[in-house]
Amino acid sequence: MSGVHRGLLFVFAFIFYSLIFTTEAQTTTPSPAPTPCALSSNTSCDKCLENVACLWCTLTKQCIDYPARNILPPRSVCPLNDARWGVCWVNFLILIITMSVLAGIIVIGILVCILCCCCKCERTGNNKEDAKVERQTRARKARQKERRTEMQLRHDEIRNKYGLAKDNPYARMNDH
Repeated sequence: MSGVHRGLLFVFAFIFYSLIFTTEAQTTTPSPAPTPCALSSNTSCDKCLENVACLWCTLTKQCIDYPARNILPPRSVCPLNDARWGVCWVNFLILIITMSVLAGIIVIGILVCILCCCCKCERTGNNKEDAKVERQTRARKARQKERRTEMQLRHDEIRNKYGLAKDNPYARMNDH
């Protein structure tokens, strides 16, 4: 198994393992009954965000119900720069930019992995094709050598038949 595949397997196993134990930890601890978000208005961001369904607007210092119909809270509810959800130190604008960059990195990483795997498979295919061409070339040269030796034998037989065969190829030069 190559290093890339081993690394991907490790990452997926880690994610799967952490999801199982995170889910177990969340299901075993009883959560308190959520308080309405409007009751946490004019308090603090931390108090408001104790309830996951709440959204804190730093501009108006109000705790409001998260608009679940929309993915992002509309500007009429609270501007993205001033909206806080989950933690008080991250606004939605930074969250959107960070998540977009991370998603882009993940997509580029997946594309690079796919490209590397395709190139590796292509190189393997070329190696197989090169080996096949090499075998064919060797077989062709062997057949050519056989034909050459057969022709040489036939020529020698013809020379012997007509008495032209000599043991020493330079004998003719010595006779003169």
